[in-house]
Amino acid sequence: MWPLSTHEFPKHLLKLTNENSLLQNTINRVEKVTSTDKIFVISEVSHVAHVKEQLSELPKDNILAEPGRRGTASCIAWALSEVKKRKLDPNEPVLFLWADSLIRNNDGFAASALKAGQVAADEKKIVFIGAEPTYASTGFGYMKKSKPVNGWQGIYELEAFVEKPDKKTADKYFDSGDYLWNMGYMVGTLRDFEKEFTDNAPDMLDRYTKLCGVKDIDGVYESFESVAVDYAFSEKLTDALVLHGTFDWMDIGSFGDLHDVSLQDDSGNHIHGSSVELESTTNSYIRNETDVPVAVIGLDNVVVVNTVNGVLVTNKNYSQKVGDVAKRLQGK
Repeated sequence: MWPLSTHEFPKHLLKLTNENSLLQNTINRVEKVTSTDKIFVISEVSHVAHVKEQLSELPKDNILAEPGRRGTASCIAWALSEVKKRKLDPNEPVLFLWADSLIRNNDGFAASALKAGQVAADEKKIVFIGAEPTYASTGFGYMKKSKPVNGWQGIYELEAFVEKPDKKTADKYFDSGDYLWNMGYMVGTLRDFEKEFTDNAPDMLDRYTKLCGVKDIDGVYESFESVAVDYAFSEKLTDALVLHGTFDWMDIGSFGDLHDVSLQDDSGNHIHGSSVELESTTNSYIRNETDVPVAVIGLDNVVVVNTVNGVLVTNKNYSQKVGDVAKRLQGK
């Protein structure tokens, strides 16, 4: 999402779809599931000040600042070690989720999250929440569901995680009805996470044990290798469950995605900011974050974003390439 998103001010801090940031929308959604004192946020130290500013209602001790980026596996281990240290109920479900997704049906989200927690506590298993695919996406990972779990509607045994497929495979997944998009949302009690670490994920157990044993985590945390929780934990489970989520979900991964969910005029244009003039322009996303005038003439299917960090002009069909270009610019 460059030039809106930067290392110091990443995507989840941006106000992309309404007057709140994606992070603030996530907190508002989670407050339908639990009390504010039980919400924890893990943020890399480079932008933690912005997180604290946006989430002033959260207890300061509940915002955990990573001393360095060490992957989502380290984040999960640290969060659970805090649950342990603070002597929270080890049989109460813990929900992990990311703050950079768009969900409009907050009530549906809350119902699914609470149900996943109930299933996790009763069945003593880790429960993943999957989204119903709306098209044959090649940009998301999938979870294959197996047979239904007795006594629970919409709960299935999890057969396998599947990486992002090619188009032909994605079509098969979509047509079969056996696959859900993997949102990365998972629920389990502390005791069941500890059991799964011991039985199936020794690397996670090592991280968790080390973090539980120290007060000042910085040195220990920075000694970890950066690993995604999918590889270190999720894909190693042999007896997990998956819940068919009953809410909309979208990972806003590009300006093309953002344009699709933004309000548009009769010409299919979304305009954000002041001092913008269009002429014979259609199906485009135009955003001006400065006082410098922006004019777009005679173009179709484009993204134009003007900020103090830089200027982006791209065909929407190539908006997935923005991240690659941003990395090259950062390298210079």
